[in-house]
Amino acid sequence: MPEGDTVYRAARLLDRRLSGQVLVRSDFRVPQHATADLSGATVTGTVSRGKHLLTRIDDEDQQWTLHTHLKMEGAWRVYEPGGRWRRPAHQARVVLLTERAEAVGFSLGIVELLPRDREVDAVGHLGPDLLGPDWDEAEALHRLAEDPDRPLREALLDQTRLAGIGNMYAAELCFTSGVHPQTPVGDVPDLTRLVCRARQMLDVNKERAVQSTTGDLRERERMWVYRRDRSPCRRCGTPIEVETMGPTGRERATYWCPSCQPRG
Repeated sequence: MPEGDTVYRAARLLDRRLSGQVLVRSDFRVPQHATADLSGATVTGTVSRGKHLLTRIDDEDQQWTLHTHLKMEGAWRVYEPGGRWRRPAHQARVVLLTERAEAVGFSLGIVELLPRDREVDAVGHLGPDLLGPDWDEAEALHRLAEDPDRPLREALLDQTRLAGIGNMYAAELCFTSGVHPQTPVGDVPDLTRLVCRARQMLDVNKERAVQSTTGDLRERERMWVYRRDRSPCRRCGTPIEVETMGPTGRERATYWCPSCQPRG
């Protein structure tokens, strides 16, 4: 699943290419909005909220928000009008066409067209956004600490605690903090430092397509533990371990160094 910085870049792309333009055509290829037509409406902007995208579109009678979520496989791509799509047409869920750009949302996990005053229904449950202009570190720490017995990795992935962390950053943050992913939140030595590092990681990567938590952009050198199972730890040489963890139905591969991050 894309991380918060990936979604932030998608919002920047849509905002840059569509804002201020009038839609020549809109095509919603999802059952609940198949008859919607926003032709003639103006795109006023796109912002990210954690892993959610909010594209604001205004017509004469109504202010709309197109709420989309990439989930596991989704992506937004922008082409020149009439340009060749680089993903199959059957994967398209939304097409927004202006005179200067054609934005296509492929394999989107969520597509909702909401009246603007209902944006809160889509994102009001989220915790502080690590890349948001209203980032609130104290509130994020408060929300994480509300359940001190909860495993750290699980808490980091809970978007109602703080918004923007996915499986990759959760693994990397546990490693750089020197704690096992199953460590209870209340036992983390310095939760404030971990949250500050989380924001720093996303902030550094939000401007580049190649994500790295090590500072090295070379292939296979970008991460400390994520997807490096059986590879030697960069700090101590111990083989990285991987195990499926998480609540039933939401299990994911979790990576850690058994030496640098021993189980409690």
